[in-house]
Amino acid sequence: MAVPAITVDRVSKRFRLYHEKYTSLKERAIHFGRVPFEEFWALSDIELEIAEGETVGLLGHNGSGKSTLLKCMAGILQPTYGEIAVRGRLAALLELGAGFHPELTGRENVFLNASILGMPKREIEKRFDEIVAFAELEQFIDNQVKHYSSGMYVRLGFAVAVNMDPEILLVDEVLAVGDEAFQRKCLERVRRFQKEGRTIVFVTHAADLVRQICDRAAVLDHGHMVGLGTPGEAVRSFREHLMQGERFEEVEQLGDASDEGEPEANRPPTQEEKRNLKVRLTEVRVEHPGAGERRYLLPGEPLAVRLAYNAVERVDDVVFGLAIHDVDGNLIFGSNTDFLGIEVGILDGPGVVTFETDAVPLLDGAYLLTIGIHSHDEVTVYDWREQRHQFEVMNPHKTAGGVYMGIRASIEKSKKEGAA
Repeated sequence: MAVPAITVDRVSKRFRLYHEKYTSLKERAIHFGRVPFEEFWALSDIELEIAEGETVGLLGHNGSGKSTLLKCMAGILQPTYGEIAVRGRLAALLELGAGFHPELTGRENVFLNASILGMPKREIEKRFDEIVAFAELEQFIDNQVKHYSSGMYVRLGFAVAVNMDPEILLVDEVLAVGDEAFQRKCLERVRRFQKEGRTIVFVTHAADLVRQICDRAAVLDHGHMVGLGTPGEAVRSFREHLMQGERFEEVEQLGDASDEGEPEANRPPTQEEKRNLKVRLTEVRVEHPGAGERRYLLPGEPLAVRLAYNAVERVDDVVFGLAIHDVDGNLIFGSNTDFLGIEVGILDGPGVVTFETDAVPLLDGAYLLTIGIHSHDEVTVYDWREQRHQFEVMNPHKTAGGVYMGIRASIEKSKKEGAA
């Protein structure tokens, strides 16, 4: 059984939010020294055990408690309730460049920053050239930091931090900084740490990064842990909660807009509002092999979208269309019965139209469906549902990107001449 490097035991963290601030002696006397505040629970009853040599990601929307949990692990914050046990030397990259002074040179800041992180001066001198080479700042190391670009500042801060010798590395949103080449260098260093058996915990919003380098990931939502599992499962849970929050905000915004009483003439009608409803969608079903056991597809599995309709009168000019969007609303794929060479013919009464594929060519993510029924010239819209249905794909493997290739690999080695 793996030895735990970090044990988080029923940890909760409370902050006080002060909405007023009394600065004068008179104000303090009037209020008897009491300043009104509101309790805010950033973490609620978190339990997590991270084994030695394991890489764990912390996912969640802004304000979900990720950074607070990382700071509690680092000992910067103390939990209100619960305990955290850490076994091994720990280094935390909670803010790049923490301890840098703009008036000092890069060389002076390396010694200052490394000292703050706990590295003795003799060790700093030993690793100085390696730190500067990693940051690629040999020409600028004796210039004042205030003249550095943001990219140079970031490179120097990361270079100092990763040249510590920690058994446990805590990283907060710093693997996505700098240019693309520097990000690759950072990831290479993280992978080297993994090979050396170091424990890594990092906060990120990058789902692809979690899938690439994590063994497990935890999902936080408003201070509660709502998911813990493989990277694919955690990313699916993260996106699910993120989309739920977006839907809630959208409903609130729609409610606010209607309360303002904005005249309908001030905005153009939507496709749904332009429907004539001679042909109506009565049901949309998304079907895949695991539909009875799981909510998501696996990459490469077949998918069928069945559109049940009802024509309330005879209609002979009809096209059924399907479009797939990502969670940002970008169009991934679109087709219709015209493009596919299918003649719908005359509709009169109920029926079903099915769009299907033998293998979904997508990796992890939530995908939204737009369904449309319109005339061949697209002037008449019979029915329209804009991104109101969805399906999810969960990638259980460590891969990068958004498209499923079904790729294989093989290797052949030729014998050297003269070998027995």
